[in-house]
Amino acid sequence: MIPFSPPRIDDKTINEVIDALKSGWITTGPKTKLFEENLAKFLNTDNVVCLNSATAGLQLILNYLGIKKGDEVIVPAYTYCASANVIIHSGAKPVMVDVNKDDFNINIQKVKQAITSKTKAIIAVDIGGMPIDYDKLDKLVSSPEIINLFSPDSKIQEKLSRIAIIADSAHSIGAIYKGKRTGNQADFTSFSFHAVKNLTTAEGGAVCFNLGSKFDTNKIKQEFKTNSLHGQTKDAFSKNQVGAWHYDIVKAGFKCNMTDLQAAIGLVELERYDQTLKKRKYIFDKYTAAFNKKEWAISPIYETSEKTSSYHLYLLRIKNTSESQRNKIIAEISKHNIAVNVHYIPLAMLSFYKNNGYNINDYPQTYKNYECEISLPVFYDLEDFQVDLVINTVIKCVEQELEIK
Repeated sequence: MIPFSPPRIDDKTINEVIDALKSGWITTGPKTKLFEENLAKFLNTDNVVCLNSATAGLQLILNYLGIKKGDEVIVPAYTYCASANVIIHSGAKPVMVDVNKDDFNINIQKVKQAITSKTKAIIAVDIGGMPIDYDKLDKLVSSPEIINLFSPDSKIQEKLSRIAIIADSAHSIGAIYKGKRTGNQADFTSFSFHAVKNLTTAEGGAVCFNLGSKFDTNKIKQEFKTNSLHGQTKDAFSKNQVGAWHYDIVKAGFKCNMTDLQAAIGLVELERYDQTLKKRKYIFDKYTAAFNKKEWAISPIYETSEKTSSYHLYLLRIKNTSESQRNKIIAEISKHNIAVNVHYIPLAMLSFYKNNGYNINDYPQTYKNYECEISLPVFYDLEDFQVDLVINTVIKCVEQELEIK
């Protein structure tokens, strides 16, 4: 069987986790601190806070901004539910907009049309690892027309003085936008280290900040750390030092810190992440070389003059294919013991959001992209003969369903 995206677990990973276990410290401690420092160097950004998920990162960001009931946050209709669920949990309203035809990312013209005086933030999603056009989005929210609409109602919003740009970069760690790695474009960026991600910590995530000179990023980092530990002024490692038991609770925070067991995996993965990206690009290139020969195939965009993907998802589309035909193709591929996937079922097609008044017909490009999309296996240990088997099987199953001879 060829799995879809298994994590890379080898002796180096296992030994680092064993080292954490033997240290006697398995929750947030020295390995988490080191992982944060190494991530900051890799991303070339000032401060990083490691958490238990990218979702938690988004939730802490909305909380920091003071997003609440009555506010609106814009989000693409084509994303995983986490991007919108965090808005619901903050009490605000997700305002969905359509996406681009070519790269699946948020349509910035549609964003402009969706902005109202209630809009406090935009969550932009780097689908598949390909960065959105951050400069274009920044230009929009910084324009006099949009700034005049902005109505801040928290101290942080007043200080920012415009709609906040939040990057859901769950897919795109290591991607490049105009010469800089993701994490350096939006006001806030949230990365994912889930088990199926390029860089995993089993479960995990990280937030970084890019707020300019008006903000003290060291202070923000400490605020996020505190808020990730129930609002506690000391983490467990600090509190358990001799004589350092005393702590305070300064706000009703969350519980979403990263552990040293997770960070141990991340330290190994980060050390060899350039190697990981190189292998993933190799697989992408092999797929593209094969599928570009087929009239029915639309290969994903993963490199342009301004952007380089992290090669997270290979989003293959089949021209002139209905959702039911796509599903039949997947079923046939599965019979050959090859795991493929679909990224994603649009938000407006999910029961919770349908039941709350969202309609997929309002996002036509989102549906067009979804109905013919198949995500192919991409992972470090995928061998050449397996890539070839995936290619040949996909071609056979597609052409069988479309009756192409």
